Amino acid sequence: MHHRYDVLVVGAGGAGLMAALYAAKGNVSVACISKLYPTRSHTGAAQGGIGAALGNVAEDHWEWHMFDTVKGGDYLTDQDAAEVFAKDIIDVVYELEHMGLPFSRTADGKIAQRKFGGHTREFGKAAVERSCYAKDRTGHMILQTLYQQNVKAGTLFFNEFHVTDLLIEDGRCRGVVAYELSTGELHTFHAKAVILAAGGYGRIFKITSNAVTLTGDLMSIYYRKGLPLEDMEFYQFHPTGLAKLGILVTEGIRGEGGILRNESGERFMERYAPTIKDLAPRDIVSRSIITEIREGRGVGRDKDAVNIDLTHLPREVIEGKLAEITDLARTYLGLDPVKDLVPIQPTAHYAMGGIPTDLNGLCLSDGNGGTVEGLYAAGEQACVSLHGANRLGTNSLGDLVVFGRRAGIYAAQYARQVEFADLPDDPQAESRDLFDSLRQGTGKENAAVIRKELQESMMNNVGIFRNGPDMEKQVDILKDLKARYRNVTVGDPSKRYNSELIEAMELGFALDCAEAMTASALNRTESRGAHDREDFTERNDVDWLKHTMAYKDLDKPGNVVIGYKDVALKGFTRAFEPKPRVY
Repeated sequence: MHHRYDVLVVGAGGAGLMAALYAAKGNVSVACISKLYPTRSHTGAAQGGIGAALGNVAEDHWEWHMFDTVKGGDYLTDQDAAEVFAKDIIDVVYELEHMGLPFSRTADGKIAQRKFGGHTREFGKAAVERSCYAKDRTGHMILQTLYQQNVKAGTLFFNEFHVTDLLIEDGRCRGVVAYELSTGELHTFHAKAVILAAGGYGRIFKITSNAVTLTGDLMSIYYRKGLPLEDMEFYQFHPTGLAKLGILVTEGIRGEGGILRNESGERFMERYAPTIKDLAPRDIVSRSIITEIREGRGVGRDKDAVNIDLTHLPREVIEGKLAEITDLARTYLGLDPVKDLVPIQPTAHYAMGGIPTDLNGLCLSDGNGGTVEGLYAAGEQACVSLHGANRLGTNSLGDLVVFGRRAGIYAAQYARQVEFADLPDDPQAESRDLFDSLRQGTGKENAAVIRKELQESMMNNVGIFRNGPDMEKQVDILKDLKARYRNVTVGDPSKRYNSELIEAMELGFALDCAEAMTASALNRTESRGAHDREDFTERNDVDWLKHTMAYKDLDKPGNVVIGYKDVALKGFTRAFEPKPRVY
């Protein structure tokens, strides 16, 4: 089937819905493709809040938020992006409020705000209340609000469609090809502008907070076109996921006063971050937890977790402001946070890297300012480099709505100025070949077995702590897994709702993302933000204050070509940081 729209959005999470809404306001026809029903998108898993310097509880300014974003990103953040973000997010939060988002409130009726890790006043002097929240269901409320606004605006949704190819010719994107789950048919979507907002790829790891759908599909498809992925080595492990399960335990639980304790009951973050303790940035807290575990102070049967302690907090805070995570602990662990310590461990959570874009969401084709005409990206899938080497909590939801909005505005503006470009003669050819190889192959490999080996090996070799020998081993493991993947055959011959076929296809995408990440991490011989190397323990601004651009070697399968892009600086440098560096 063939469809035609001025602007096509891929993904219906926070970034996709915001982009679709603002494109629709631009007086163009808009359609949105989603793997899921929109309100089931992974943005709904974001619990703690959306950071904005409103100053409703304590004095705050956008310059402080910009500084925290740059410092939290370990100075790899593009500072022009941080400035745009810190200013725009204030207006966007009020805009969401006016759309009907039910924020929690202060006693005088303003949007409530609470502390969150890494957010400070006066350029690092003390923690500040900056996170705007709707109890611990902030992401869920953003999804509901934006979906309703899109229905009102007339956005057309294609739910349970899986994009299988980007139609890019002569440097211009002309649309996408997608697989309809309910019929098994391929559809061609012809568009003047395409916005990619399909989320991250956390499912390459064994323990992750990410939904099973987050396999990096569009990152992989972009990469397969010979286009770069930026800063893939930087992947954030959220310090608090429910032990063994990886289900997110919001940072808001520490913002409300939760304390991390080891086996002896010690509040160990006092040793690692004596100033702001449990509210240090996520990379520091994650490494501190793993260090406690490595040194034998973990809890549980396997001693591979630590406890989060809420028992000193009033019941009304736990069951009111932290209702969702309380329910999750009771349901999945059989523990009541009101009276029990809850075991947690770091969980693969968020990709700082992805498809490179400029400040308006336009996709970059290289590290020198080249672009892909008509193709935009926003959200976790994109890398405008707001987060640098490590994202601050609450900045993910802000990223979605600020840069989703900008992508929607500029994509609509572009679509109004151009005519439809011609499609390729057979736009579905590559997608058919992809499915035929999986359906008609004679190999004996099983996708589930390969997926398990991928997730376990990535967790072990390219996890929170990294070193050269382990990552070199992972390069070889991935080459072997990709060779075996070529012999995967899908046993289910059905066309409709063939989940085995979809999961096999997604595995191929995940392997590409793992390949780009591992090569980028092995290449960066320093420690910075979430990239912590045991063999190169110091940050090296002389050699490594630059973004990685990873390209698939189209001539030598399994090889990755590394390029670079300059970091945009704008006043904040390491010299600005108060000395000594103590959190």
